[in-house]
Amino acid sequence: MALLTRITGPRDLDGLTPEQLDRLAAEIRTFLVDEVSKTGGHLGPNLGVVELTIALHRVFESPKDKILFDTGHQSYVHKLLTGRQDFTKLKMKGGLSGYPSRAESEHDVIENSHASTVLGWADGLAKANEVLKKEDHHVVAVIGDGALTGGMAWEALNNIAVAKDRPLVIVVNDNERSYAPTIGGLANHLATLRTTDGYERFLARGKDLLERTPVVGKPLYGTLHGAKKGLKDFIAPQGMFEDLGLKYVGPIDGHDIEALESALQRAKRFGGPVIVHCLTEKGRGYQPALADEADRFHAVGKIHPDTGLPIASSGVDWTSVFGEEMVKLGKEREDIVAITAAMLQPVGLDRFAKAFPDRVYDVGIAEQHGAVSAAGLATGGLHPVFAVYATFLNRAFDQVLMDVALHKCGVTFVLDRAGVTGTDGASHNGMWDMSILQCVPTLRIAAPRDADQVRAQLREAVEVDDAPTVVRFSKGAVGPAVKAVGKVGGMDILRKTDDGTADVLLVSVGALAPMCLEIADLLDKQGITTTVVDPRWVKPVDEALAPLAEQHRVVVTVEDNSRAGGVGSAIAQALRDAGVDVPLRDFGIPPRFLDHASRKEVMAEIGLTAPDIARQVTGLVSKLDGRLEDEPAEAARD
Repeated sequence: MALLTRITGPRDLDGLTPEQLDRLAAEIRTFLVDEVSKTGGHLGPNLGVVELTIALHRVFESPKDKILFDTGHQSYVHKLLTGRQDFTKLKMKGGLSGYPSRAESEHDVIENSHASTVLGWADGLAKANEVLKKEDHHVVAVIGDGALTGGMAWEALNNIAVAKDRPLVIVVNDNERSYAPTIGGLANHLATLRTTDGYERFLARGKDLLERTPVVGKPLYGTLHGAKKGLKDFIAPQGMFEDLGLKYVGPIDGHDIEALESALQRAKRFGGPVIVHCLTEKGRGYQPALADEADRFHAVGKIHPDTGLPIASSGVDWTSVFGEEMVKLGKEREDIVAITAAMLQPVGLDRFAKAFPDRVYDVGIAEQHGAVSAAGLATGGLHPVFAVYATFLNRAFDQVLMDVALHKCGVTFVLDRAGVTGTDGASHNGMWDMSILQCVPTLRIAAPRDADQVRAQLREAVEVDDAPTVVRFSKGAVGPAVKAVGKVGGMDILRKTDDGTADVLLVSVGALAPMCLEIADLLDKQGITTTVVDPRWVKPVDEALAPLAEQHRVVVTVEDNSRAGGVGSAIAQALRDAGVDVPLRDFGIPPRFLDHASRKEVMAEIGLTAPDIARQVTGLVSKLDGRLEDEPAEAARD
């Protein structure tokens, strides 16, 4: 790593020769495989952007020039070149974020790791430069071909193209993939550009000849490479971008630093919006990644660096349980169809797609479209199951409200990675869904506590044909089944006293059931009796809950979701509406963005652990006891 360790900032790249740059690229790939295999992280995307990132930092002057990464999971090389080479605690508490982070470096601009947003950011920053007359400042937006399937990207392009003299460089990192192979009309067009290689072959032959020509060779090659639309249209059909009014350069070999720098320099000088189309290879230089056709090691856990095999298995996960049950449902019901937003494998629909290839729809990174399309599928007589990460459903709220719910469409949304996810940081915690969906009329939310309940509640959800349903579950391994000891209304009783009376009614939401049972054990040691109930369906609030709450002295809710407007708030309102005046204490995630760390560490930091909650509930019950003891004395004085 002789060269890499000498890079403390982007300007250290300036004096390197072409041969040294190639050596540096090789060192970076070795570093990434060695370090990310120890911690886990986004390996494949970063292996694909090594040369591109080097070229960006040689041509542009960050942080004066703003280099923006869409999604940001491909920013590891950017971190290395901007002085952050300690990857020992990548995605761990106190270590580097897996995405750009303003707290880490002045070179990082966008922290939001949701896709298709970078062009909107770039448009705004370029406009700000124009208003403030920062004529020597440039904005560069790096966006993948997968992110270009998102509607927001095209809304931004529509605005960017209007300002012909506003400098903005858009780098399309085209590796034919987002998580998995990119789909859709845009992907087909980019594939045409990739496979129509006459232009690049013509230039490659010309480059070999011209570079052997003294004095005029290189300048003439640069002129040829920047030839006007007529020559390029004759050889490569890139008209889609230029028809939008955007200057187009490419396609460029994304692993040829010299070609990349040449293209970026021309784009930088142009003085208006330019698209530089780069062809890259996800997972480049690492054979286990290249052999992984599913997603080219998009994101990995801890692996053996030589083989790419996982070091340890974490057991059956929530996603797999859902995926297996979907296949069973598909065999039983021909009207069941599946939708994914460019994440077939991550959300567990790959098995369904293999069994029923004609009944699965990958809409690309377009959650809004996916939700409306689901409404159309339901109206057409099918029952769509739209599986998406919980944090990404935020992007489609209006469509859930106005297209699915308003039209009484039977659509099931399955939210993977709900609650605290931890290592991916603030933007990936699925902590808002049970709050933002509370206000959607007729919508029903299921929060399964274990694998058995995922299967059962998914089946209950797809039986609803006149309203949207939501099934949410956690990230990672699913624990042992938590058996019910009774039932009240539609709710499962997980723990009760022998005589049926107790001090505390503890309402457990979803995967937190084992923790809630631990809380009950801790309270029991303090002489406080507890009933633990799992509502199963947390929206609407079960009608049997208010009468049950009235039989207890205190109601406590525990949820893996924001406290603001969450299940606790909904239950409090339901008790008020029923005239039940029992003290309620809600525990959940505070309304703030959470730094990356393990799930266990985040839960401890926010006080969402059994000892913390049991301590506070004990204090609340003690206050009630003190109040009751004081009342007779006060009455006697009267």
